[in-house]
Amino acid sequence: MLLLLSVVLILGAVAFTFLIRPADLPEPDPVLPWQHLEDRKARIYENLRDLQFEFRVGKLSEADYQRTKQGLQTELAGTLAEIDALKGALPAPAAAKAAKKTAKKAEGYVCPHCGAKFAQYMKFCGECGKAMGAE
Repeated sequence: MLLLLSVVLILGAVAFTFLIRPADLPEPDPVLPWQHLEDRKARIYENLRDLQFEFRVGKLSEADYQRTKQGLQTELAGTLAEIDALKGALPAPAAAKAAKKTAKKAEGYVCPHCGAKFAQYMKFCGECGKAMGAE
């Protein structure tokens, strides 16, 4: 009797552990359509860094370095073009932010505390000394 109860208890624990309902699983992170291109871009940048290191250490000749570097840069340019083609234009919030920044540069920077105007951005106002705020 005790043996049967132990077996049932162990089987119940194993079943509880290994039998997961689909409703209990978390939602997978959404994958961007260009995520594989972003991964390839990161690998190319890493390869370029490794190539430069190996050239500086003396493992590669100048001709090999230039040929390999040119090939990686060509591959990177193609990858970046594919990413831009998939992403299209800037999203609306980024485009609005860029337009706001351009307009702000055209009018200059104004201290929110004393109203002093400056041609370039500064962290602190040159007149009153208070923080100008984020750029």
